[in-house]
Amino acid sequence: MIEGKKLLIVDDDDILRSRMKRAMQRRGFVVFEGDGYETAIEIAHQYQPEYAVLDLKMPGRNGIDILKDIVEILPQLKAVMLTGYGSIANAVEAVKLGAINYMTKPADADEICRALGFDIPATEAEPVEQESFGTQSLAEAQWEHIQRVLADCNGNISQAARQLDIPRRTLQRKLKKLAP
Repeated sequence: MIEGKKLLIVDDDDILRSRMKRAMQRRGFVVFEGDGYETAIEIAHQYQPEYAVLDLKMPGRNGIDILKDIVEILPQLKAVMLTGYGSIANAVEAVKLGAINYMTKPADADEICRALGFDIPATEAEPVEQESFGTQSLAEAQWEHIQRVLADCNGNISQAARQLDIPRRTLQRKLKKLAP
């Protein structure tokens, strides 16, 4: 059923991407991975995957940009948009562009398989390996959110503090701390 199907995973988080790759390979996929727009487009041209799991928020061109362009290359591609920052507007846009599903992190490998259209019975699931991709502590989630807002503001701390609705000095103190 899944055996030999080509899957593209695009996420800027190296650890999450490699864990997801291993889990999807165990389920029978031939997995190609990319960390951003350029590698995703190269893989699409070279290997023509049938399925894709795309992270929404990434530095530079995001998952929506990838989806837009990759569907032009591979019109039959079945893609799932995966994000830690779910919103109705993003979900609607992703589905309009051709995503077959939109999931928020954390999501385990069986949930992703089901979102891609594969029927994974509970008896087939790997109970020991119910890996959850993107599970993070509150401190990690806060740090990641701050980093994304800061990146969206091109490093402007004052602008980022306004968007986060916190005082500038508080943001500076949080940034001085090491990432969790």
